[in-house]
Amino acid sequence: MSITNKMLNKIDNDITNLKHSLHPESIDYWYKKIIDETIEIVPPWLVNKINVKQDLILPLKFNINISKRAVSYFMQVIDYNLEKMPYTTRLYFLKVQEIMSAEMDKSLV
Repeated sequence: MSITNKMLNKIDNDITNLKHSLHPESIDYWYKKIIDETIEIVPPWLVNKINVKQDLILPLKFNINISKRAVSYFMQVIDYNLEKMPYTTRLYFLKVQEIMSAEMDKSLV
């Protein structure tokens, strides 16, 4: 196999991986995993205060309804899982963390 073919195959694989990692099903999988792991570590009284719901019209949009007291646990679980995620999914969840941090900062003011 020539170097050009190897490079083209790598680019093709990278593009395929990027496309697959931004599918709503992939994001939904990671949200479920993060929620499940967060529920395992939060105090019992916060278990019912963590919900994520997928928007029916915009499938890559998820509405996060979480108690302020549970946010730090949620963020820790995201941090723990970032390395396991595909690249674009990781970027998505880094943005989620950024938005949540900004919202928490607003509530402190």
